[in-house]
Amino acid sequence: MNASIKDLDFDLIKKGDNSKDNTLLIVGGIQGDEPGGFMAASLIVTHYKIKKGSVWVIPNLNFYSIIKRNRGPFGDMNRKFAKISKNDPDYSKIERIKSYILKDNVKLVVNLHDGSGFFRKKTVNGIYASYRWGQSSIIDQKKIDVKKYGHLEEISSNVCKHVNENLIRKRDKYHIKNTHTKMGDKEMEKSLTYFAINHGKPAFGNEASKNLPLHERTYYHLLAIEKYMDTMGIKYERNFDLNPKTLKDVIDNDIYISFYNNKIKLPLGEIRNSIGYFPVKKDGKIDFTPSNPLMVIIKNTNSYSIHYGNRRLAKLFPDYFDMENELKIVHLKVDGIEKKVKIGTIVNVKNDFLVKKEKGIRVNIIGYVNNSHENESGLKVSKKQIIRRFSIDKSSNLYRVEFYKGNKFAGMIIVNFDNNNPIRDHNLSVTNNEKLSSTNI
Repeated sequence: MNASIKDLDFDLIKKGDNSKDNTLLIVGGIQGDEPGGFMAASLIVTHYKIKKGSVWVIPNLNFYSIIKRNRGPFGDMNRKFAKISKNDPDYSKIERIKSYILKDNVKLVVNLHDGSGFFRKKTVNGIYASYRWGQSSIIDQKKIDVKKYGHLEEISSNVCKHVNENLIRKRDKYHIKNTHTKMGDKEMEKSLTYFAINHGKPAFGNEASKNLPLHERTYYHLLAIEKYMDTMGIKYERNFDLNPKTLKDVIDNDIYISFYNNKIKLPLGEIRNSIGYFPVKKDGKIDFTPSNPLMVIIKNTNSYSIHYGNRRLAKLFPDYFDMENELKIVHLKVDGIEKKVKIGTIVNVKNDFLVKKEKGIRVNIIGYVNNSHENESGLKVSKKQIIRRFSIDKSSNLYRVEFYKGNKFAGMIIVNFDNNNPIRDHNLSVTNNEKLSSTNI
């Protein structure tokens, strides 16, 4: 699909048992300069298993705003829920998110934000003040008259208590911030949460402080989300320990992207700023599957940019080929041990590797120079024989091994020479959602 970057739509990802009449809707990315919120939402998608109950996640509501790294290219999206013109570029997205909020099975809504400073009920100084938003649980009023979760202040208090039992430092303490919206707060009357509560949906804002680094903001958001899930009886399992150090590693390094039905898989944690001669279909279209819904590829004039949230990770400079789809398995000898390896795999190598010869297949080890062999299969290769600047990572441990059948590109594997950090293979299967941002824009 060819589209403008401005047309980037958001994902709705459903996890758990969607037949239950007890769904939590988590919204991240309504403002693109608040990465703690949309990062936390994305990790619920990628690193949590919902064992009981139902969770819907929108990690990238204002995706264009995220890519542009600003609050809202077409104005603040969180001020468009009371009234919006059909000519507003955000109109279709606002109408779509409203329709999800109004679904019968959605019983609680959490909108994730990063706010300035640290909210305090009494102003101490310019950072710790009543007009700040960071480190607070936001409610529009004390309660609403619904069967479930209508006691907003009580739920918010329990969320704050849970977060405050797990603080990194004392100054990060959470407080309830009641905006008393119906008493005349004209700005909050236009917000997502106020729209929700006026339609019988308990809704909360969760604010982490912009004065904190990304992984700490994300940590506090996840603590709050887990308490909301506990409140609703939703059972979950995450695949990492929830502490700031581990979370930073998950955010920065546990990220991958694959291309053309797993012909290529790139680990992105330490990817170089630019990758040259990257195989791309002759028509210029890149089909990809991300490990995280905050990833997208943007086509430039002569390159393709990989974006992860509001970070541009790398530029790919293309080398155009027809694609061959029959090659699925290649045979290697890795440190003297014979292995069958799927195309698209990342292979950990301690000392050396050799790609076994296969009729009709040409092997090109990018950065390995041997002028006497056009086909580099059948050759034992060690790390010191490959030119470092051809690695795909900044630490010069990851190298491309490409396979060709005639003039057609047949696939790639990555060899990893970092013995201290072996890479486990990742299955980048598509998560159940209504739209996956895995198309060329």
